[in-house]
Amino acid sequence: MLLTAETLVALHDGQLLGLSLLIAVLASVTTIDLLHHARGTAGSSRGIWLSAAAIAGGVGLWASQVIAQLAVRPDSDLFRHSEPLLLGLLVMTLAVGGGARAAVSAPRRIAPGLGGGVIGLGLAAVGAAVSASLPSAGGPAWLAGLCLSAAAGAALAGLALALSLRESPAARTAGAVVLSAAVMVPHAVCLVAAGGGLAPAALDGQLAASLGFASLTLLVLAFTGLSLDGRARRRREAQELIHSLADAAVEGIAVCEGRRIVTVNTSLAELIGRAPATLIGRPITEILPEAVVSRLDAGPHGEIVEAELAGADGEVLPVDVIRRPLGSRPCHAVAFRDLRARRQAERDIQFLAHHDALTGLPNRASFRARLDEEIALARASGRLVAVLCLDLDRFKDVNDLYGHAMGDALLQALARWVSPVLGPRQMMARLGGDEFAVLMPDVERREEVGRLAEEVLRVIREGNGRAGGGPILATSIGIALCPTDADDAQTLLNHADAALYAAKNHGRGTHRFFESVLAAQIRDRRSLEHDLRHAAERGELRVVYQPQMAVGSGTIVGFEALLRWQHPERGNVPPDRFIPIAEETGSILGIGEWVLRETCREAASWDRKLRIAVNVSAVQLHAPGFAELIHEILFTTGLAPARLELEITETALVRDPVRALATLRRIKALGVRIAMDDFGTGYSSLSNLRAFPFDKIKIDRSFIRAVDVNRETAAIMRAVLGLGRGLGLPVLAEGVETSAELAFLDAEACHEAQGYLLGRPGPIAQFAEHTREETGDKTAA
Repeated sequence: MLLTAETLVALHDGQLLGLSLLIAVLASVTTIDLLHHARGTAGSSRGIWLSAAAIAGGVGLWASQVIAQLAVRPDSDLFRHSEPLLLGLLVMTLAVGGGARAAVSAPRRIAPGLGGGVIGLGLAAVGAAVSASLPSAGGPAWLAGLCLSAAAGAALAGLALALSLRESPAARTAGAVVLSAAVMVPHAVCLVAAGGGLAPAALDGQLAASLGFASLTLLVLAFTGLSLDGRARRRREAQELIHSLADAAVEGIAVCEGRRIVTVNTSLAELIGRAPATLIGRPITEILPEAVVSRLDAGPHGEIVEAELAGADGEVLPVDVIRRPLGSRPCHAVAFRDLRARRQAERDIQFLAHHDALTGLPNRASFRARLDEEIALARASGRLVAVLCLDLDRFKDVNDLYGHAMGDALLQALARWVSPVLGPRQMMARLGGDEFAVLMPDVERREEVGRLAEEVLRVIREGNGRAGGGPILATSIGIALCPTDADDAQTLLNHADAALYAAKNHGRGTHRFFESVLAAQIRDRRSLEHDLRHAAERGELRVVYQPQMAVGSGTIVGFEALLRWQHPERGNVPPDRFIPIAEETGSILGIGEWVLRETCREAASWDRKLRIAVNVSAVQLHAPGFAELIHEILFTTGLAPARLELEITETALVRDPVRALATLRRIKALGVRIAMDDFGTGYSSLSNLRAFPFDKIKIDRSFIRAVDVNRETAAIMRAVLGLGRGLGLPVLAEGVETSAELAFLDAEACHEAQGYLLGRPGPIAQFAEHTREETGDKTAA
């Protein structure tokens, strides 16, 4: 007869039954945690953790059923035949191990069922072993109960494994509860099947307690090992994540304990050309100078120090070094930022500041500085200094007939042919356009300069012979000596230039020294100076406008005001002729004020609030009260200050930087915009861009010509555009004459452009469509 539930409960010792349930729950939790832990490993590590699950889980689940039987029967009755119990322990251990292996290794779809089936059979086998000595053992009810318990145990164990293989902690907890229930099923079924053959008995409980203590100890040890390994694994994963993040960083990073390198990332190892393993454990002074390390030790954390790393092949690597502490540990991270690209960009800009981009020769500013030095030395030594001015004959015709690319090639050829014939202290420079100058110091006799001029003409003739077809490079040379012809650099250059034009007027392809007869040209210049002083009041000056376009959108954003002089006798006098004269004589102050008033008045009358750009000379900038004059003109004309943009060349800044900075700051305070004009042809100093309040950079037209086909010019343009982006300054390119040049500027994200392609200078009425609003626009407004 089957036992009722009340009778079944009355047969048990409550404490031992509770101990059995406790061990069942702990064994289930430990088994599932070990299984989940093993699932995250591979190789031998997985085998070790599956074995731990088999031993801890198998012993715990076996002990739970044995203690449950000891809660009903005396120790002597259960252990009268111990062989089946030991065999059950072995079977349970193998079943847990096999089920766990199937759960993590079998295909995901069948893994829980297969593993649960193996564990369920193991639970049924233990149930058979512990109930083999019951009175009903071997009977039909007992056998049916074992089959029922095997099926129920397999189902419950399969469900427990399905839940435990999920990532959710709640699902894993539910899996442990279900597995605990599966453990108790064989015990309950076998007792029910025993019928009335069981009766309450006196229980010692000593053996059950010992077995429970041993099982709990094993489970605690297994759970402790699991916790420690999980913590170690999380620490390893965190360290690997940190290493991965460090290796992903562009900067080189070294973690140091004191001055000893603990670890380095891949970027640092690649930077200095050494394997990471060769750096670990080495002193940081092996790659950084002692002085830099001492400065980092003494300075505040986060201070940026420029230093030089020692590369594997002895190469010196410029870097920025930053040191920061790592939490509360006695370690710190040292970051290295490679400065080679920045230094190269600075060298490119520095070269651009002192050299001509097309020919690589020194520019006008460098030549003038060297000339001043040599004149001072010549005065002390009593020797002569010669200046040879030369330009290409009929160069404009070459550009018109063959294109600017051929003209540029001739300029490069001239520099390439002439430079080798110069002495160590002699210097050739490109002053601008097709104008070149040669400086010859330490001259004792005039004939020496003549021989150098003849040598220059000779190598040009030979170069033409080697060049074959195409335009012929021809030049004339004008020579002036200091102190014979002039005492200062500017007069010397003027006299050499006068001699050059004399040479051109006497057959070209020859050289000529400055002579007193050339003074007539100087008288003509003085006449021009006189006429220029009264040009404004006579109405001979006029302002023309050239549009400036936003490259990205193609819209007109403003105009540059350009001055023209229509002389009653000489006709149209080019600005590059009368502007330098106006600056030298001071008449530029009156002319410049007239231009500012005229352009501001005109711009204030436009319907569209476009910008107006006006060139300001060095003389105007350094004149007292210039900022106040700007304020008065803006107030009188009613032009918004933000619409006025003053274009300043760097030459205007170097004469008196302190005064120039003070004036520009006062103008800037009015709201007027300031642009650096002709960037690349003067000093082009990075310090000026940083020190002065510029709002825009204007690139000289010489860098735009053929920029789409000249790699060197394109590289310099990209460097200047990158410099503008880095400083947050928009860049305007002057002299855009072809669609290809404009396309290049658009591709390189140049902000604005100006040139003949976009509009030739002309009266403002010519651009009325841009300055006036349409009738429809006004109606909509």
